[in-house]
Amino acid sequence: MARRNRKRIKLALQGGGSHGAFTWGVLERLLADDRLEIEAVVGTSAGAMNAAVLVDGLIAGGPAEAQRQLDVFWEGVGSIAAFSPVQPTPFDQMFSPGNMDFSPAWRIADVMQRQFSPYELNPANLNPLHEHIEAVVDFARLRAAAGPAMFVCATNVLTGRLRVFERSEMSAAAVMASACVPLIHQAVEVDGQHYWDGGYSGNPPIFPLIYMGGTPDIVIVQLNPVNIPEVPRDIRAIVDRMNTLAFNASLMREMRMIRFVTDLIDQGQLPKEKHLRCFIHCIDAEEELAALNASSKMNASMGFLQHLRALGAAKAEAFLDAHFAAIGVRSSTDVVEKFL
Repeated sequence: MARRNRKRIKLALQGGGSHGAFTWGVLERLLADDRLEIEAVVGTSAGAMNAAVLVDGLIAGGPAEAQRQLDVFWEGVGSIAAFSPVQPTPFDQMFSPGNMDFSPAWRIADVMQRQFSPYELNPANLNPLHEHIEAVVDFARLRAAAGPAMFVCATNVLTGRLRVFERSEMSAAAVMASACVPLIHQAVEVDGQHYWDGGYSGNPPIFPLIYMGGTPDIVIVQLNPVNIPEVPRDIRAIVDRMNTLAFNASLMREMRMIRFVTDLIDQGQLPKEKHLRCFIHCIDAEEELAALNASSKMNASMGFLQHLRALGAAKAEAFLDAHFAAIGVRSSTDVVEKFL
């Protein structure tokens, strides 16, 4: 049951490959704060994985169990990655906490993914992450038990439409559909439909958190930088920026709509009783994550994951120190300055 005087928040978790370990650290700090209660979570890709592990843990045993399950999940990701030939070299570790510019295996994999489809490279459709999340999350419990609302999104390959899976229909397949990078994995089938990464249509979608009502406070854990320090010049950087722009586009459109509706409410043109006036908050590491390139999103070495975890915890700590008082009162993020 909810404790009195807790501030309730909704979480919107972006995807970004192994950068999802940043969210691991953010959630660790938020879960440790007994002044907060998580009312709902929406996630895409790595954000969908974090959302499933988080909510199942909260249902099973509250914040402590949610933290334990997040630890188990991400430590398992690191263990799986230890068997992969795609590893950072000592030279990589000298120059960056996560980039793999000097890794021959990364360069070979990058070229192969641009020449052959996952149906050719992985005809058996093996994906150890599918088995891993199925082992960590009790999806039957997640669907049936009382707990925070949860949504994950995927993109229908044939129609291009966004599919939002609610908690009552959650499964390992739905989560993996949300995280299906089309150059790496075969499309994931759910209920006879085929899906790719939800980032193409919502990273993450905010509207499910608005339509459900409840608390107006939405905390976006942002992995994809809106701003970068310089124009990309090599092909990998160009493609990575193209993907980042595509994955941020839907979020920026929703921010424009939220700003538009907020202005109408404040001007008295929309009744407050029928429209939720949202308070937007962001936890990000734009400068640090913008300094990492596309190869780092495939780097799931335990050292890098722990680096991102520590970074996420530190950024969440700074957010709470600076903006806890704003929760329930006003937005701590200037939507125009941040997104528009």
